[in-house]
Amino acid sequence: MSEEIRSPSTLPAFLSLFTSTGTLVCCALPALLVSLGAGAVMAGLIEAVPQITWLGRNKVLVFAIAGAMIALSGAWQWHARSLPCPIDPAAARACTRARRVSWIVWWISVAAFLIGGFFAFFAASLFA
Repeated sequence: MSEEIRSPSTLPAFLSLFTSTGTLVCCALPALLVSLGAGAVMAGLIEAVPQITWLGRNKVLVFAIAGAMIALSGAWQWHARSLPCPIDPAAARACTRARRVSWIVWWISVAAFLIGGFFAFFAASLFA
């Protein structure tokens, strides 16, 4: 019977990815659509998903929560880097792979957060 090996650092990494994606939805996606001349698509998107406007109005809160989740996830992964993996070779490989995937997901979260932050706080003043 095969057991699924889960690294304790995967859940925080995926939570940070989820929250950093919110920063893209609130700020980068509208800027991208409008800059491409797809304002009607953006209006239709807001009609279908009106919560996007809430994210935009509360972008400081969205970024604060996302930043805290990313920081906590990074701290947890830094702590988990030295935790022992199982002795069984297959389980040890799964553990090592899960840690690697967690770091990749974390870095994707950081990139999404930075891209969203650029569009939320700096792009309007640079391109105006």
